[in-house]
Amino acid sequence: MRITDLTLRLIALTHEEERGDVPGWVMITLMSAVLVAGLLALAQPALAGLFNEAINQVTP
Repeated sequence: MRITDLTLRLIALTHEEERGDVPGWVMITLMSAVLVAGLLALAQPALAGLFNEAINQVTP
């Protein structure tokens, strides 16, 4: 057995394939989207008021 073969086998044995936790990432993404939608629903009237006030100050 050559050294390169031994090295490749050693690397293959010690290197574990890392896979992401797909269901976990999906859950984090969905929870973030729900959180943003909830905050937007609560803040939308205040943001609309700020926008209208800024527009009224710009136009004569």
